[in-house]
Amino acid sequence: MEPTSDKGIWKFSSQWEEELLLLKSIIDKTELTETTKWGGPVYVYEKKNVVGIGGFKDYFTIWFFNGVFLKDSKNKLVNAQEDKTKSLRQWRFTSKEEVNEKEVLEYILEAIENEKQGKVIKPSKKEAIVSELFQKELNQNSDLKQAFEKFTAYKQYEFLEYIESAKQEKTKLMRIEKVIPMILGNIGLNDKYR
Repeated sequence: MEPTSDKGIWKFSSQWEEELLLLKSIIDKTELTETTKWGGPVYVYEKKNVVGIGGFKDYFTIWFFNGVFLKDSKNKLVNAQEDKTKSLRQWRFTSKEEVNEKEVLEYILEAIENEKQGKVIKPSKKEAIVSELFQKELNQNSDLKQAFEKFTAYKQYEFLEYIESAKQEKTKLMRIEKVIPMILGNIGLNDKYR
C-alpha cells in the first residue's frame, strides 16, 4: 500500500491504522493513560511518558521513553539516533504478524515498573546550564528561589535551557519574565504538554 505523495512526514500513521490499533489494544490492557503529545498518542503513568506509538514510511513502532533501562532479552529495541538519544528506544514492525502481544506486553509492563522505580537518566553534569541573568533574579527573590528549588532537576533544566537558548539578552530577560509566574505557581515549563 503506497502512501499518496501529498502526505507529510507525520501523516504515515494512516497507512498503519490497523497495526497501530493493534498496538493500542495491547497498551489498553495496562494501567497507562492515553494522551496526545507531539501530534501522536503517548501513554503515561502518573504524568510520566512511558510509551508512544506511531507510523513512519517503512515501519510502525512503539517507543519506550526510558527504553534504555529495559532488559530487551528478545533484542527488539533500536536507538533511532545513536549519538543524540540517551534513553528512548524503538521497537519497529513492518506487519501486524510481527506483533507478538505477549512479548509487547512484557516490555510495556517492565517499562511501567521502571517508571514506578523512578529509573531515568539524569542529565550528565557537563550538560548543566548556567543562566547568570536568572541566577541574579533568584538571588534577589527568595520566594522565587524556594519555588524553583521545589522542581525536579529535569524541570529546572527545562527552564534554564528555555532561557539560555535565546540568543539576545533582551529575549532572555523576556523569557525570565514569562517563567517567573509559572515557577511561583509551581507549573513546569512543559506541563501543559505532559
